Formats: sequence, structure tokens, C-alpha cells
Amino acid sequence: MDEWGGPMLFGKERIVRTDRDHPALEEHRVVYHSGNYLAEVFVRQGYAVLSIDAHHFGERAPRGFNGIPDSYDPFSLFSEDFDEIHRLVQEQLYLGVRQLNWAGTTWMGLNFWDDSRCVDYLRTRREVDPQRIGCTGLSGGGWRTNILAGLDRRIKASVSVGWMTTGDYQQVYNLHGAVGTFCLLPGVWNRIDVPDLAVIAAPGASLVVVGSEDHLFPPEAQIEAARQIQAGYAWAGCPERFTFYNPPKPHCYDADIQEKAIAWFDRHLKE
Repeated sequence: MDEWGGPMLFGKERIVRTDRDHPALEEHRVVYHSGNYLAEVFVRQGYAVLSIDAHHFGERAPRGFNGIPDSYDPFSLFSEDFDEIHRLVQEQLYLGVRQLNWAGTTWMGLNFWDDSRCVDYLRTRREVDPQRIGCTGLSGGGWRTNILAGLDRRIKASVSVGWMTTGDYQQVYNLHGAVGTFCLLPGVWNRIDVPDLAVIAAPGASLVVVGSEDHLFPPEAQIEAARQIQAGYAWAGCPERFTFYNPPKPHCYDADIQEKAIAWFDRHLKE
């Protein structure tokens, strides 16, 4: 279970309850999750949930250079101190992407490696059925969901939320603000597009959710992406294993979407 957006100084704490809280986390939960801890919502329905800090988030956020303190506890930061350190960390994101490319790897590759290792770990747990593993996420977590489901056949069902468009629409609309360079895999985007990442997951069950009022992605691109994915699943011989949910909502994984996601996983992982 993944999520991006929101305060980068926190990672898994955005969806997992700990013994501490912060105004930035509370606001994030209210705006994006109807006030719920997303991990708890799934645990209460009988799912084992694993969530890690993505590279550049939470405990893996950069420290000790370009004005960022050598160490800090984000739960203890408030007001101007929190805003300033968050700004400095945020500024390093695209530089970090370029540094990964210089080192011969990609942001997509790094995240896929991390997420695939999570599947390795889940399969060692007695309480986890290795044949019934799913993944879900919001925003950049939706992007990671599509990649993991497409490239790791151990994922049997996925729910990608707040991340679907097509490259031709997106590049002239809002490339930097949503599908930026950190999401693009060099050398293949003339042959593979964002919807194709979802198609690759077939015959794995894929629910793609994006709000028609999510201004990160143009509405016409959302509809065209869904058409392409449905066509891909039909070509793969399993059209019933893809569903597109396009409610009149902004960028969120709210209680309604949570309910839809649980129903999807119940259908494809429990039955």
C-alpha cells in the first residue's frame, strides 16, 4: 500500500496509525482519506497490510546537505521550521531523479525494486496467502501500483487511485505538476504509455479510479486512458477483470473509494 503527495517529511505515517500525530498528517487524512487511517480500513476487513517509506519520504527523506539538518524529528517540527525543511526536501526531488539517472538507474526502477521486495517479504508471513496478494495506492502510489501489478505476476489484484491519463494529453496540460520526469522511463515512452502499464497487468484484476474533478489529469485523457485499458483487457481475453471508476471527485482516496477498493479485493482475492 503506497501513497505520495502531502508532507514529504512523513511516509507510512500518513496511512498507518502510530502513537504520534501532527497537524500536517491530520489535515492530510481529512482531505484525502475522509479522516481515516487507510491501512486500518483494510486491516479491519481482514487484510494484512504492508506500507513502507518511499525513497525521499519519511525516514528516507534526504538529510545533511543543501541546508537540510543532519537529523530531525518531523513530529517535533511545527510552523516555520516544518515548512522550511519540507521546502528544502521537496526541492531535492527532481535533483535526486537526475542523480539516479547519472548512476545508471531510474526512479521507476528503484520504486519497483522496493515494492517487489515487499512482495518477497509478505510471502514469508504465515498469515499471508501467497496466492492472494494485492496492491493499492493514491497518486504516485497509484503509479507504483500500476508498475508493480504490471511487472510482478505475484500481484493478483490492484486498485490504482488518482493516477491515470495519456501521455499526449498530459504533456501539453500539466506534465510537471503530475506526470513529471520522475515518472517517465527513458527510452520507451514512444512505445509504452501510462494506460499500457495497467494493461500489462492482465489477467490480473485491475480497478482504476480517478476523479473527473481531479485537476491533475484532463477529463478527456482519463476517459481515453480507460478506453485503451479496456481494449487491452479485451485483447487479453479477460475484459471483465478491468473496471474504471470515474466519480465526480477531486484527487482523493475517500471513504467511498475505500469501500469500492475493498469490494474489488474481496471479489478477486477472497472468492
